[in-house]
Amino acid sequence: MKSNSTYKFDFLVIGSGIAGLYFALKVAKHGTVAIVTKKEKSDSNTNYAQGGVAAVLSNQDSFDSHIKDTLDAAAGLAHKNIVEILVKEGPEKVKELISLGVEFTKKGNELDFGKEGGHSTHRIVHAADLTGKEIERALLEQVSINKNITTFENHTAIDLLTDYQLLNRKNIQTSNCYGAYVFDNTTNEVKTFLSSATLLSTGGLGQVYLHTTNPKIATGDGIAMAYRAGAEIANLEFIQFHPTTLYNSGSPSFLISEAVRGFGAKLFNSSQEEFAFKFDKRGALAPRDIVARAIDSELKRLGDDFVLLDLSFFPAEIIIEHFPNIYKRCLSQNIDITKMQIPVVPAAHYSCGGVSTNEFGETTINNLFASGEVTMTGVHGANRLASNSLLEALVFSHRAAEKIISEKNNFTYPEILEWDDSGTINSEEWILISHNKKEIQQLMWDYVGIVRSNFRLERAKRRIDLILNEVMEFYRKTKIIEELIELRNLAIVAQLIIYSALLRKESRGLHFTTDYPNTREEFKRDTIISRFV
Repeated sequence: MKSNSTYKFDFLVIGSGIAGLYFALKVAKHGTVAIVTKKEKSDSNTNYAQGGVAAVLSNQDSFDSHIKDTLDAAAGLAHKNIVEILVKEGPEKVKELISLGVEFTKKGNELDFGKEGGHSTHRIVHAADLTGKEIERALLEQVSINKNITTFENHTAIDLLTDYQLLNRKNIQTSNCYGAYVFDNTTNEVKTFLSSATLLSTGGLGQVYLHTTNPKIATGDGIAMAYRAGAEIANLEFIQFHPTTLYNSGSPSFLISEAVRGFGAKLFNSSQEEFAFKFDKRGALAPRDIVARAIDSELKRLGDDFVLLDLSFFPAEIIIEHFPNIYKRCLSQNIDITKMQIPVVPAAHYSCGGVSTNEFGETTINNLFASGEVTMTGVHGANRLASNSLLEALVFSHRAAEKIISEKNNFTYPEILEWDDSGTINSEEWILISHNKKEIQQLMWDYVGIVRSNFRLERAKRRIDLILNEVMEFYRKTKIIEELIELRNLAIVAQLIIYSALLRKESRGLHFTTDYPNTREEFKRDTIISRFV
């Protein structure tokens, strides 16, 4: 099959979370925009974000305080200049969300500021306990009425178009992006999307792990595509495991928001000991990596499957008012959080690493930009401060849009090689996809999880190398489907996480290894991987 459809837009956005939608609205004032999204428009990590957006909007708060909290959580690896940009430009972006129709929770006429782990003050604006969903709703409404934006649902990006896909390529000495090959999941057609600028906003990679809060579409597509195209990838060893997801809640795991602990919930083990204080003086309000390791340690020490999160000492009406969605979901599993403790376990939640970008969202490939969880901007360092992620997406999508618009020049759409899968077959061995996916998720959970070791990582490396070879062989000879595209990406991202973890011979932030339990000054640097290095 050869691609028989070519689309030409001024801007191409791959992914439809907050980063992609916000960027699309910005650049739509200056040209046509295509949004390519794998599923329905609202299926993204943004939509699952319960906690809120951290921003200095209160007279009792300050830029210096927010900057310090972010740097402290990042364990020495955050880029201070990028953190300053995030914190100082963030409040205006939140105000813009309000002007676009986002309805944040208020106390009277004032915003209701929450507090979460790692924050020194109340600065989290939220929409009850479904902040991401409310932001997504408002942005989608704006996108739907914008005539310059066309959304292609049920379309999966396969690969970025670079100089290697040019029809008349000569000696390649630069690295440029011209768009992407995209698979239509409904018609099984491969389409060519050409654009003067492409934004990767594909979200996270949580599905590489057996237990994750991420939706099923979070398969690391943008990171894998960028890596194959030659972009620099950084800090993938730093995977944040959310300490508290509802035990036995299925896939994706149901997240019990950071805001619950920020509200004052307490953590107990099966012996009803408030154990978190044994690991950090802040107890349940310590940063996520510390709380996750504390829970992991207690589970292993006691042989338990979960620990217990307790809100029941607050008045029932207050709990239901602040956490209506969590209350309803737990009640559906016969857990009344106004009277009972909540069984919780950690799950893979957020990747602090990703495609390396500068302060304008530029990657190391010309005309390829990235924003949101797919990136490593330098904000999060070795550990993300709670509720900084939505703010990061807003600030750097805006900056990417401004950079592109300020430098926009005449773009000539190049001639691109047609997609050609002649010689491939429609395989009946699709069981290999589900088997390999489960094997990747299990080995990552067992060997590359909250606590690591050289032995575990080397074992994971040997297995993932074999799996990736199998997947690539299958990919080359088989007609593609969405699940095969995702499997290739999962295998590549898993390999990159393992390789990154092996390179960091210390424990720092989210990366904890029993072989190197301390931080080491010589590793106070980013871990950078590139296909062509």
